[in-house]
Formats: sequence, structure tokens, C-alpha cells
Amino acid sequence: MTSRPVRIAVQIQPQHATYNQIRDALRRAEDLGADVAFNWDHFYPLNGDPDGKHFECWTMLAAWAEQTSRIQLGALVTCNSYRNPDLLADMARTVDHISGGRLILGIGSGWFEKDYEQYGFDFKTAGRRLDDLAAALPRIESRLAALNPTPVGRLPMLIGGGGEKKTLRLVAQHANIWHSFADAEVLSHKLEVLRGHCDAIGRPMEEIEISVGVGGRGRDGIAPTVADEIGKPLYDLGARLFTVPVGGPDYDFADLQDWIVWRDRMNA
Repeated sequence: MTSRPVRIAVQIQPQHATYNQIRDALRRAEDLGADVAFNWDHFYPLNGDPDGKHFECWTMLAAWAEQTSRIQLGALVTCNSYRNPDLLADMARTVDHISGGRLILGIGSGWFEKDYEQYGFDFKTAGRRLDDLAAALPRIESRLAALNPTPVGRLPMLIGGGGEKKTLRLVAQHANIWHSFADAEVLSHKLEVLRGHCDAIGRPMEEIEISVGVGGRGRDGIAPTVADEIGKPLYDLGARLFTVPVGGPDYDFADLQDWIVWRDRMNA
């Protein structure tokens, strides 16, 4: 178990909305008390009209950093394939300074084939994309340490994915936060795998914050159902960062509000 407090994140999906609607959603999320606001790193919508409105990840994060004052910010997650690792480190350092040290550097190996095809990136195999991520992470860390100025704070790195042989090994080696979409049964198993990787390199697993994606209301559509049926089993396994996805153009935050109430109850 962990002594970390529960935190609630919102993933404001940058699709099917004008930028003014996205900007307003971020303002509302911060005002409601969300701890973290994520977007994602894609070039086309992931659902709905495949050619609908969509905006780029990192230029948006820079704008979010100026707009907000308290909430942490990041991509869930950056696709490693889309940017040179040293450039990505410099971009992240810059956004971290714009935000006053509130950036989370979320990264993964990438998966959305349409992005690759339309923007001219080599899709490769899943294994090779993970190998590329493994090669990129030390470069990112080295560049962050060499930049002048360096990041404001520790600039936590979040790695997303659940692959047991490669991804979770990278989490053990590099991540401050591990993110997955696992339910309680799967999460229990994955945590044992992650612990094995941490033990192999002599790293305390407790250094890694466990993050899970959650969404939707419980069967009765009320907050206690969300907490008891979804949140509490994950909490009991050690999860402390819970991310609620919200889609445009309306960005309905009813679910997010429920999770914030649950967070406050759990942290009381």
C-alpha cells in the first residue's frame, strides 16, 4: 500500500471541438478542483467522425500552461515516434517553465496507425516501436539534465502501457508514474510483474505512482457506485491517480465531479 493521496485527472480530448471550447473546458476543470489535466498526442479523432476537428498536443500544452495556475498538465500520452527525443525534452522543459513546474511528461510507444500513415512516420511493429522508446528515454533524461535552464522541478515522467516484458521494464527503469487502463483483476497481476522488474534493478516500487484510466458512472449513476464498484478496488491495490476522459464538443464534467467528491472523501 501507499501513503500517497488520491488525485483525480481529466483527459480533455482535443477532438470534435473548437479551441475556445477546449480552453473553456480546461478552465472549468481547474475551477472544479481536478488535480491534473491531460490531452492526448494524435492528429485525428479516435472516435466519432474520423475527419472531425482535432488539434495538436504540445502546442496546446504550452497554451494550457499560460492559461492555468494550479493544475498539473501533460499528454496522455506523447507518442515517442513523432518527435526527436532531444527536441521533445527541450519542448517539455520549455512548457514546464511556462507552467511554473507543473508539467508531467507522459510518453508511450505509439499505436494509432492512421497518424503514422498520414504524417509520414514509419509505423514499424509494436516491438520495434517499444525498442525505439527504450532508446529514446535515456536521451530524453540526458537532454533534460543538460539544458540551460533545466526544468523547474523534477518534471515527473509518466509511461503508459501494460506490456509485461518491455513496457513494464521501462516503467521500472524510468517512470515516476505508470498509467494503464486495467481493471482491478488485471491491475493486480500487472503490479506483481512491475514489482519483479523493480526488484531486479533494486528500485523501490513505492517510488512509482500508479495511475489508471476510469470512465463512466456506475450502474446507478451516482458517486458512491463509482467509488465502490470502480475506484475502491483499484485504490486497495495501490492506485492513486484516476483519469476521467471527457469528449468534445460539450465536455460534460458530471463524472469528473463525482470522482472529485470521492477523492475528497478518500483523502479526508
